[in-house]
Amino acid sequence: MNAFHRRALAGSTLAITAVIFVALIVLSGVLLRGARIDLTANRLYTLSDGTRAVVDKLDEPINLYFYFSDQAAQNLPQLRTYAIRVRELLEEIAAESGGKVRLEVVDPLPFSEEEDRATAFGLQPIPLGNGSSLFFGLAGTDATDGQVIIPVFQPDKEDFLEYDIAKLISSLSGEDRPVVGVLSTLDIGPGFDPQRGTPTEGWVVYGELQNLFDIRRIDPAATTFDEDLQLLVLVHPHDLNDDQLYAIDQFVLGGGRLLVLVDPHAETATSPGADPSQAMFESKSSNLARLFDAWGVRFDPDQVVLDAEAALQVQPRPEQPPVRHLAILGLGPQVLNQQDVISAQLESVNLSTAGHFMLADDATVTMEPLAQSSANAALIGADSVRFVPDPVRLYDGFTPTGERYVLAARLTGMLKTAFPERGGDAHRSESNAEANIVLIADTDLLADRLWVQVQQFFGQRLLNAFANNGDFIINSVDNLVGSAELIAVRTRARSSRPFTTVEALRRGAEERFRQKEQELQAELAETERQLSDLQRSRADQSSAILTPEQQTALQRFQQEKVRIRTELRQVRRQLDADIQALGARLKFINIIVMPLLLTLAVAAVAWWRIRRRKEQHA
Repeated sequence: MNAFHRRALAGSTLAITAVIFVALIVLSGVLLRGARIDLTANRLYTLSDGTRAVVDKLDEPINLYFYFSDQAAQNLPQLRTYAIRVRELLEEIAAESGGKVRLEVVDPLPFSEEEDRATAFGLQPIPLGNGSSLFFGLAGTDATDGQVIIPVFQPDKEDFLEYDIAKLISSLSGEDRPVVGVLSTLDIGPGFDPQRGTPTEGWVVYGELQNLFDIRRIDPAATTFDEDLQLLVLVHPHDLNDDQLYAIDQFVLGGGRLLVLVDPHAETATSPGADPSQAMFESKSSNLARLFDAWGVRFDPDQVVLDAEAALQVQPRPEQPPVRHLAILGLGPQVLNQQDVISAQLESVNLSTAGHFMLADDATVTMEPLAQSSANAALIGADSVRFVPDPVRLYDGFTPTGERYVLAARLTGMLKTAFPERGGDAHRSESNAEANIVLIADTDLLADRLWVQVQQFFGQRLLNAFANNGDFIINSVDNLVGSAELIAVRTRARSSRPFTTVEALRRGAEERFRQKEQELQAELAETERQLSDLQRSRADQSSAILTPEQQTALQRFQQEKVRIRTELRQVRRQLDADIQALGARLKFINIIVMPLLLTLAVAAVAWWRIRRRKEQHA
C-alpha cells in the first residue's frame, strides 16, 4: 500500500469516526434526554418516592405557572441561582408526571398581561428598593376552579422546596382532607388578644396543620367527638375529668388514632386571670394517668430529663457567656429512630423540660421509641428546674445514669378499657383492632421559639425553620391518618450538612474545662470582693494614706486578679484548641498531602507506561 492510499484510508477513517461521533451525540440526546446520575450525598437532585406518589394520584391534569422576573433579577446572582434550582425541580416533576403536570415558565415584564395575571393569582411582588419589583412564586390550577399558590420562594427554605411543591400539587388532587381534632389546654390556635384588641395568628405548627388537614378545635371540656374524626390530638391534657377520659378511651378502642403530648413542666401554660405570684407556684404538668395505667405506660409528671450530650446553649443574661442548659435538648439523628417514617432523616428536634415514658412489666402493648436521650442523661425533679434561674446550677450533683430515656414513642397493640366498671350497648371493653398511638413527653416543642423564626413581610408570614419540630408533628399526624405520600418528601435530609466532628470536639472541651473555669470564676469573685472591702475601708478612714500592710495587701490582690483573669482567658482559648488543630490538619491534607499523592499517582502511571513501551520495543 503506497503513501497515497494510506493517507486516503486515514482520512476516510477520521471522516467515518466523526460521523459516528456526531450520530452518537444526536442519538444520546434523544434516547437519554433527562437521564442523569445523582452523586450527591443526600440525592438532592432526585425526586423522592413521596413526590412521585403524589403525582401518580392525580386523576386529572393540573397546570403549574412558575413566575420569575428574569430581567429584573439580572443583578441578583444568588436569587437567579435559586430560581434555576426551582425551575429544574419543576421541570423534573413535569417530566416524571407523564403529562399530568403541565408547567409554564413565565417572565412577567412590568405592565404586561403576565404581571396582571400573577397579581390576580395572589403572588407577592418583591420590592428591589429602586422603585422596581420582581415576582418569584408558583401558582397551580386544576381542571375546575381549584387554585393554590406559593406567594414567594424563600432561598432560606430550600430544604423544604420539594415538600412545598409536593404539598401544592397534593392540594390540587381533589381528595378530601383527613379530619383531625385538636383538644388543647394551651392557646396554640388563632384567637383574639383582648389587651391589644387584635386577632392572633396562633403557633406556626397549628397553621401548618391547617394547610394539610381539616383541623377542628375541640372544647377542652368536650365528652363526645364527631363521628368522622380520624385522629385526636391531645396537647397538654391538664386535669381532665373521668367523663372526658372515658370519651378518649372509647374513641381509641373504636379504632380512632391518637397523638398525645404531655409534659412535666409546660413552660407555655398560663392561668388566665390568676395572680402572677400564685401562678408561678401552680403545677404546669399534664398526664393521662388512668389511660396510661390501662395501656401499660408509665409516665411520671414530676420528673424532667437532663442530658449533657444533647444540651443546647442558652444565654441567661446579656452580660453572661452562653452556657449549655441540661433541660433544653437538641436531638440529632443519632437519637431519632431512623427506621420509623415519623422520625426518619430528621436532623434536629428541640425539646424543653421533657419527661419520659416506660412500659410496665405486665404491658401487652409494644412501645417503639421515636426519640431518646443519650446515655449521658439523668432525671431531676420538675420543681428543681422551675425554680433554678441559673442553668449552671443544674450541673451541681448531675450524675449520668447511663440509661437512654424515651422522650417520644409509638404505641401499638390491643388495648383494654380504663373504665371496666362502665357499661351500655355502645361501651367497648377492648379495642376492635390494633391501636396506633404516638406519645410525646413535651409540649414546648410546639412553641415557635424552639424551632422557627417568624417575620412579617408585606402582610405575609415568612418562616425560617432552624429545627424539625414542625416536621416531627406533621409527620406524626400524616402517618396516623394514613397519608404517607408527603412524609417521604418532608423527611429528606437538608442540603447543608452540620460539622458534627467539630461540635463533638467543642462539647468535649467544654466538659474538660467547665470545672476549671467555674473554680477560676469563684476565685476571681472572692479576690474582687476582698479588694473592694480593702478600698471601702480606705474610704471610711479619715486618712487617705494606706499603711504598709494595706499597701502590700492591695498590691497582692491586684496581682492576683491579673493572674486569675490571665488563666481564665487561657482556659477559654483552650476550648477551641482541638478545633483549630483539626482545621490545621485538614489544611495540611488539602494543600500538601492530596496534591502530593495526586502527583505521585500521575508519576507512577507515566513511569508504568514508559516501561511498558520499552518492553514492547525490546
